[in-house]
Amino acid sequence: MSFLPPNHPDRFALANEIHARPPSAMSTPGRITYAAVIVDVDDRIRELAHVAALCERFGVPTPEPSSAHFSADLGPLSIKWERHTEFSSYTFFRAGRSAVPFEEQASDALPIGWMSGIPGQTIVATQALLLDDAGPTPTAENLHTLFTGNSLVGAEVADGQGLLYTDFRVHKDGCGRFVLFNRGLGSRHAGRIAQRMFEIEAYRMMALLALPITRLYAPRIAAIEKSLASITASISQEHGTDESLLHELSMLAVEVESTRASSQMRFGASRAYHELVRSRIAELRESRVAGVQTIEEFMSRRLTPAMATCITAANRLHDVSERIAQASSLLSTRTDVVREKQNQALLASMDRRAKTQLRLQQAVEGLSIAAISYYVIGLLSYLFKSLSAVAPKIDPEIATGSAVPIVIIVVAWSVHRAQRKITDEPRH
Repeated sequence: MSFLPPNHPDRFALANEIHARPPSAMSTPGRITYAAVIVDVDDRIRELAHVAALCERFGVPTPEPSSAHFSADLGPLSIKWERHTEFSSYTFFRAGRSAVPFEEQASDALPIGWMSGIPGQTIVATQALLLDDAGPTPTAENLHTLFTGNSLVGAEVADGQGLLYTDFRVHKDGCGRFVLFNRGLGSRHAGRIAQRMFEIEAYRMMALLALPITRLYAPRIAAIEKSLASITASISQEHGTDESLLHELSMLAVEVESTRASSQMRFGASRAYHELVRSRIAELRESRVAGVQTIEEFMSRRLTPAMATCITAANRLHDVSERIAQASSLLSTRTDVVREKQNQALLASMDRRAKTQLRLQQAVEGLSIAAISYYVIGLLSYLFKSLSAVAPKIDPEIATGSAVPIVIIVVAWSVHRAQRKITDEPRH
């Protein structure tokens, strides 16, 4: 019975994660073929089936359907397959030397057509030699034939226990080349060094995927900045209507956000891959070899400027987006102020109209009182004339004249009361 509280559902998976992808043990001498392939999500199942078919061909257990990494000894060679976020890597190791370096590859032991049938697109392909170092330190001249005369990059690694050389070039076989001289590395340690040098190459290429996007969008970003500067000048000089300028800013904002949406993920991934390259180089623990650039120096001179270009493009997009938002805000504020003034003028006009309407209403009310009083007095005059026939003492004219003020007062009171009732009715 456990003395601990219940386990978190992911406790053991997380605890084992750091042990999930141990480096393969590689004996010296040996040959290594490494390939990194960008795989679409739809090809993930085919990729696993392709590895399983290879295992069945050599009679070894196949990977689990949920596997993200797998390694096995196939007999003539060993395989290590790893699935990363955007790509998958295949490492094949074969013990022993070849008669002609880099002519006989580790992947030659695979069934014909298996390598070319891997789902996806190749982003990195590399051949590596793991050699013993019984003699003196090899010089660049001694390695000339291995790298076809290219300038070398290399260093002592693992505190001098290994000597690593490469040229970071793609040779006629479509592969890059690495040579690692073993000066005392154990099989596991040699496997870690090989894994790091392959990861440096893979992460370097993945980081550089943002560079074509940067070059594609650079003219577009420059055009947007120029348009924004023109619109901003028009705003400050009050050229053009605010509505048309605001529409132009909206169109620029849509273009910028569209560009950012299509490139932001790539720029973010590029920065992450660049950090991985730097960390893997640091893990090599390089020491300088006379006359040869270290890998760190080479990357600082070649990779870092490319990454700076990509970061600058991403920052320019971010800055122009903020500037468009600020310009839109200022223009919207100015438009709101103009509209507020127009609304105030409209309200003032409505107030004047209301006063004029009140005066007209009062005039109409006076005319109404006069008209109603006139008709009522006319009726009363007929009444008084009729009564005078019955009562001769009643003078119709005197009676009519006497009724005039009374009629006017009553009519005025009645009209005023009716108008007040109509005015007060909505309040209830």
